[in-house]
Amino acid sequence: MSVPDSPPSSSAAQRAASLHGNDHQVVERRSLRDYYIILRERLWIALPVALLVSLSVGYYKAQETPMYSSVATMQFERPERVVQNEQVVDTSVRSDVDLNTYIQILTSGRLRTMVSQSLTPEEIKILQRPYLKDLAPGANPPPVGGLLGSMAPQSVRNSFLINISVTNRDPEGAALLANRYVEQFMRYLLENVGGKNEFAVDYLKTRAEELRKESEIAEGRLQDYRRKHNLVSLDNSINIISERLRTINATLTSARLSRIDLENLLGQIERMQQAGGNLLEIGYITAYGNIAALKTQLAELQNQQSLLAERYLERHPKMISVANSIDVIAAQIQNDIAQSLSDLRTQYTKVKETEASYQKEYKEAEMGQLRLGELSVEFKSLENQATVAKNNYIEILNRLNQVTTSKNLENIPVKPLDRALPAGAPFTPNIRSIIKTSIGLGLLVFAAVAIGLSFIDDRVKSAWDIEGFIGAHLLGIIPELGDVPDTEKHSLVNSNKTSPGSEAFLSVYSAVKIQSKLDFPKSVLVTSTIPGEGKTMISCNLAASFARHGKRVLIIDCDMRRPMLHRHFKLTNEVGLIAWFEAGAKIPADPFTDAALGLAKVDENLYLLRSGGRSKSPTELLENPVFGQFIEAMKQHFDLIVVDSPPMGAVTDSLLISERTDEIIYVCRFNRAYRKHIRLYIKQLRESKNELLGIVLNGLSPRRIEYYSNYRYYRSYKKYYGSQS
Repeated sequence: MSVPDSPPSSSAAQRAASLHGNDHQVVERRSLRDYYIILRERLWIALPVALLVSLSVGYYKAQETPMYSSVATMQFERPERVVQNEQVVDTSVRSDVDLNTYIQILTSGRLRTMVSQSLTPEEIKILQRPYLKDLAPGANPPPVGGLLGSMAPQSVRNSFLINISVTNRDPEGAALLANRYVEQFMRYLLENVGGKNEFAVDYLKTRAEELRKESEIAEGRLQDYRRKHNLVSLDNSINIISERLRTINATLTSARLSRIDLENLLGQIERMQQAGGNLLEIGYITAYGNIAALKTQLAELQNQQSLLAERYLERHPKMISVANSIDVIAAQIQNDIAQSLSDLRTQYTKVKETEASYQKEYKEAEMGQLRLGELSVEFKSLENQATVAKNNYIEILNRLNQVTTSKNLENIPVKPLDRALPAGAPFTPNIRSIIKTSIGLGLLVFAAVAIGLSFIDDRVKSAWDIEGFIGAHLLGIIPELGDVPDTEKHSLVNSNKTSPGSEAFLSVYSAVKIQSKLDFPKSVLVTSTIPGEGKTMISCNLAASFARHGKRVLIIDCDMRRPMLHRHFKLTNEVGLIAWFEAGAKIPADPFTDAALGLAKVDENLYLLRSGGRSKSPTELLENPVFGQFIEAMKQHFDLIVVDSPPMGAVTDSLLISERTDEIIYVCRFNRAYRKHIRLYIKQLRESKNELLGIVLNGLSPRRIEYYSNYRYYRSYKKYYGSQS
């Protein structure tokens, strides 16, 4: 058997009392178990949303462009010697400052430029390879600067090692760039450390600079000569002119042949027109536009006209229709013939113009070939001067590189340790990380949706809603009686069947006795917020519970707009309150013999007073003082009067009835009525100076009873009674 709630503590009582007198906002304090209940309750709402969000994010992240990472490692020399000669530069790493300086050099724009400039065309194609499939038709691949990806140098803690990590869309490209960064960093050190003040190096650099300027001047003169005379190079220009002459000659011949063909065709047409011949016999005209199709249609129509002429006269509608169609087709053929002749003449005019332009271009090319012959002597002289100056510059530059390299090799503080290798798989998208992120996001969205809905949903769901927010005692919880037929729900206690439902009503009976401060006889009003919350069922079974314990109980059906009690006890509704009121409303000395009242004994110690019909405006009876006198008179014959009233959210009858009764029991169904409405109606009932015994929570499943209340041992009831049986 379920155990009723224990009396509230002093702090809880003070909190409830504060709720009775004002409307201050109540802050709900939930435990971990409360949040677990919220998640279970909204599982099938929050779970689809969480799955949709997590799967969408996971899918979006999985569609990221695959990126590959390769790492090359450099090792710096360990400082082992003390340098005392001021003229010798020591470049070994001796502090974090030196190491950080080299790291900054690795990330500098200068080194990145050196890397991009060192790439060969074949290497650039490797880097461009991943971008080709995404390019739009006719679009150019990204430039070299956009193919380098990202590079991140990182010093290994407590060592003289630096890892150079490069990410790129191509695995070979990532390894290539990582190794190239190492190579160009060493080249930078070779060019910028030690031995730069010696005379040989300075002389070679000075001489190299002079030769570079001479080479540039010679090359500049050659380029100016080329621009002045519009030359690429002499040999190339001569080849270009020769090729141009051949091309123009072939094109000119083709244009001349086309002109001759068009002249012959036009002459044929003119002769045909002068002789009055049929132009459709000429192949060009027959193949033009839709003439062939129209010619076929015309033949078909003429054939059809011949067939119709055998049956009809010329004025027959079908003959007229066919003749009109023949005229239309013939007119279209004539229009197309005229259009074809116009197009032919236009082509002839264009061919003549093209031939004239090619003749002019051929003459210009011949003049250009003669001019190149005159320029060849001076051009070759300038080209030889530029070649000699360039060779001198390259020779002195090679000598300078040899001297500088041999001088600095012993001073380079770094050497490659491990070359970068192409990665076997992309590091992004990281499926494992995506799965973890999606799961975490899904759990977060699941909890946020479930808890968010709990703050939005204001319907009664738990014992806290009743005792904490509404500020009333929880008299008991009635389980969902879906397995019980409707004809038996209102007589569960009377049937003497051992079931969870009957035990729940007996638990409510015990709670009512504990909460009540009045002795018998007394009257109790049972009401609710909206229809369908089980108010009438609880009234019947609560009255039966008192009757089973020896109390003489009367149930009054005061829901005169929609009376239901007589149906549950299988009685008619011709007698009762309305009939008694219409008969004069005299207080009977013996109510059991009053025919207008028609008290019916429905069980041992249990009597029913029906509504006696229906009324659209029962307030005339309920506001009449005789109704209160009648209730008081019935206390002389009964220990307890249970008044079943209409729901307060529908009509105001319950407020009128509450003024005539001693105590009130409020019924609310799980997940049906809103807390703020119940709180408002209970406040109105308390203003009528009645004692509110508490609230009965109805319609919870066994699992929800375990989750939402302190009735945790509800499930053990069936097992306990089953073991006895």
